[in-house]
Amino acid sequence: MTQRSSLTLDGRVVYLTESAELLKQQLAGEDLAWSEDIALLDNISTDEITPGWVCFFYDETLARYVYAGLRHGGIEKDAFINARPAVLVSGVSKGCGSSRETAPYAEKWAGVQLIVAKNIEKIYGQNCQNIGLLTTTDFGILERLRRGEAVDIAEFTRGLDAISADIVRMGGLFPYNRARLGGQVTPPECTTPPRPMNLVEKIIAAHAVADARTGRLGIPAVRPGDALFCRTDVRFTHDYVTPMAAALFREFLGPEARVVDTASTYAFRDHLTFLDKVMSKQHRQMGLLEHANALKTTQEAFCRAQGIRLYDELPAGGSEAICHNAVLEDIGEPGQLIIGSDSHTCTAGALGTFAFGVGATDIANAWYTNDIRLVVPEVVRVDLRGQLPRGVSAKDVMLKILSDPYIKAGKAIGQVLEFAGPAVEAMNLDERATLTNMAVEGAATTGIIAADGVTRTWLELQGRWRPELAPMLSLRSDPDAEYAHRFELDLSALRPLVALPGDPRNGIFLDELEGVNKGPVAIQIAYGGSCTGGKKTDMDLYAEVLRPAVAKGQRVPDGVRFYIQFGSQQIKQYAEAQGYVTLFEAAGAELINPSCGACIRAGPGVSDDPNQVTVSAINRNFPGRSGPGKVYLASPLVVAASALAGFIVEPT
Repeated sequence: MTQRSSLTLDGRVVYLTESAELLKQQLAGEDLAWSEDIALLDNISTDEITPGWVCFFYDETLARYVYAGLRHGGIEKDAFINARPAVLVSGVSKGCGSSRETAPYAEKWAGVQLIVAKNIEKIYGQNCQNIGLLTTTDFGILERLRRGEAVDIAEFTRGLDAISADIVRMGGLFPYNRARLGGQVTPPECTTPPRPMNLVEKIIAAHAVADARTGRLGIPAVRPGDALFCRTDVRFTHDYVTPMAAALFREFLGPEARVVDTASTYAFRDHLTFLDKVMSKQHRQMGLLEHANALKTTQEAFCRAQGIRLYDELPAGGSEAICHNAVLEDIGEPGQLIIGSDSHTCTAGALGTFAFGVGATDIANAWYTNDIRLVVPEVVRVDLRGQLPRGVSAKDVMLKILSDPYIKAGKAIGQVLEFAGPAVEAMNLDERATLTNMAVEGAATTGIIAADGVTRTWLELQGRWRPELAPMLSLRSDPDAEYAHRFELDLSALRPLVALPGDPRNGIFLDELEGVNKGPVAIQIAYGGSCTGGKKTDMDLYAEVLRPAVAKGQRVPDGVRFYIQFGSQQIKQYAEAQGYVTLFEAAGAELINPSCGACIRAGPGVSDDPNQVTVSAINRNFPGRSGPGKVYLASPLVVAASALAGFIVEPT
């Protein structure tokens, strides 16, 4: 059982600086000594490290394009490989955004051995551990490495749980699991005595692998910081990630390896179905469309060989469903533990599930073991009361929460947002899903809402209610459960919000926007869709604004393109039955079949010019995510009203 003992600098330290010129000088060969005066980039998202088109690769080619999406622009192919960056240094919130494991893989394959940042996002950090890429928030290590010191590996395991520390020492999750399955290493027993627990802790305790040899599940209690393996109820991947996970699966277990529980394993062709409609000429000339199409065929072949249910592309265009909408409609149940290869797996938390995104390595491991390693997270209680005013929706609630100093300072990294209170109980399941869906935008692991009568009604309407689920409707946090932090928000005083371009945490009240912008914000694109803004209730909200406007003869003005995209075929059928399709088309909206699409720069609704402005109902607006233009996040009501006005405006 080989273990790493130390790290010695074999290459250069590159600082990801706010100054594009200073970064360019470093990539050209200039070395900097660490100083507090260096202005480091904050909130570097995985979209910037490996933008969507780079993810069409899932081998060492990733390294050639690492940081191709950096907000500075102009990062050339092979720039980082040629710069020999053994250490990358940045500011707060490194690795925010998507759970794409391609990002740390691209850095590692470019020669990076160590990531240094002021704080590191939970999923990105775990993905780094899984592939053997070291991380630290200790900037003092930089000078020690520059002096040629061999830094003991213990410096990089300090503060980690025992399982994570072993994974770091062994160089990644696969080497660790070889040792675990071979009996060379045993995860520590969780010995937390019975205690009051919150909802998340109760689900984890029930799913804890108490005895790996017999498969016995369940332990009396857990507390934050406990490290353990938990049995998963559902595992899913999509076309971006399935091929990489499949390659890792075969590499680890051999070409004949079988997925152990295909009945609760799913795959989705939902991210790239409309890519051919928006891919640039430059990317086509690079052969990227062929690479993207290869992801589709590789996923199909793997699912066929393994017997995995694939939610596929339809002949008419688009998907059966976006994975997150399908989990709500067809798959998830209260009390479950669900993992998916996408950060917005947290959407399923609206059903009372503990659901979170993981990387390709974790998925490949879970295909074989059915379990996932986790550290029991701290939980933040979000109590909502009061009645939402007219013109305000769950999206505004979430933008308000994300703008809170606690969230903006990165204090929620790795935590869970538990939404509760009378206002949550009054929300339907779609609006609850907007809250849980966007928990990850605050760097939380996930969001969760206790199942109740609303949940039961939803499952009954979907034809999925079973009497065996009844006990889950009473699964609640204990009154004296512990929380890391508490929010209380009176929704009756809430006003519509928007998130300024660059980060979902940039929320301000819409009536303050003109002052910030020094005038009205004209738009060229209004986009209503994605897993966040493409649900049945979102269709109701678009219709609420568009119906009276169409009755008055109004429609989208020239110079503005308005897109409405359905989250699933079921949602599309609902819109047809309600007469919304005719209404939307009469207003001038362009309707799109289900797919992630513009949210990941892979379908109609993306910008193609930096000067374009979009108001969007999607969940994140990191630089470059939906094209080079500026993206303001807003509720479906604001998106529809703005589409009609040509400016970002409140619904009337």
